[in-house]
Amino acid sequence: MGKGVNTDFRPAAWESSKEEERPKLEYLVTNKKTPPVELYLTAFASACSAEIVGYPFDVCKTRMQIQGEMVSKTGSVAKYRGLLATAMGIVREEGLLKLYGGISAMILRHSLYSGIKMLTYDYMRDKMIVPDKDGNRQLSFAGSCISGVVAGATASILTNPTELIKIQMQMEGQRRLKGEPPRIHNVFQALTSVYRKGGVVGLWQGTVPHTWRSALVSVGDVSCYDLCKRLLIAELDMADNREVQFLAAITAGLADAILSLPADVVKSRIMNQPTDEKGRGIHYKGSLDCLSRLVKEEGFLSLYKGFVPYWMRVGPASIVFWMTFEQIRRFRGSEGY
Repeated sequence: MGKGVNTDFRPAAWESSKEEERPKLEYLVTNKKTPPVELYLTAFASACSAEIVGYPFDVCKTRMQIQGEMVSKTGSVAKYRGLLATAMGIVREEGLLKLYGGISAMILRHSLYSGIKMLTYDYMRDKMIVPDKDGNRQLSFAGSCISGVVAGATASILTNPTELIKIQMQMEGQRRLKGEPPRIHNVFQALTSVYRKGGVVGLWQGTVPHTWRSALVSVGDVSCYDLCKRLLIAELDMADNREVQFLAAITAGLADAILSLPADVVKSRIMNQPTDEKGRGIHYKGSLDCLSRLVKEEGFLSLYKGFVPYWMRVGPASIVFWMTFEQIRRFRGSEGY
């Protein structure tokens, strides 16, 4: 995958006999751009579809990551061990709907984050595609990764407050069970509460690990999907069909989990910590401090705490996102992405 992949492919016949008169959607990078609003809304709708499948795993993953922090600070025994025990504990003690606790913040986040990410990647990818010595348009591995990093970082910086609120809303049920006073009632109350306490700085608490994670997520998910699909089409002489999209999405989900989980653990710890009157974190000075203390106090494997629920969250979510994304584009008559 280190070399560039040719982006021009021949058309092929539709598999369905009912649609033989139509050419199969081929994988081309052309000058015909999807209107920005359409691309933005397609990304948002696809992301919301993916959250229906993946969000409960995200809640369990966050609980498992924060639980490790509580154990290391208090010396207590972990209440739940593993994905199933965490999920069953939430349902038993807080109710089934708490598996979707904070999803309103997630939807708000996707209304901004997913559209910005895909628009930025689409723009950057177009700039990174260059002709080779034979005149064929190619996208290199480095070009796709750079596009992914820029897209993820840009979107995360602009939408950091929504991620901050999502993390805190996911932990709210556990706080109340411990007898602690309610901190969050709804998305907008949470945003105003954080702003009153820490100002603008408070709303962008955890920006560094969030940006780091989002950049890696975009490389693992968007860039990997893009490159993997190109490679499958080019090397296996396949058309851009659902099978190719499914295989590319599975690969992207696994790459996403491996690359981004350490940053996700750090992000969760920093965003969930209380702050002082100036909006500064009480437990950790910053991302590097959190990272070093995690490794020192809990071991290197703590960076991959909650890997199974994280992979089960991003893997199926990646499949649902990309299959939905591609089918919406097909319905609209656009080329495969």
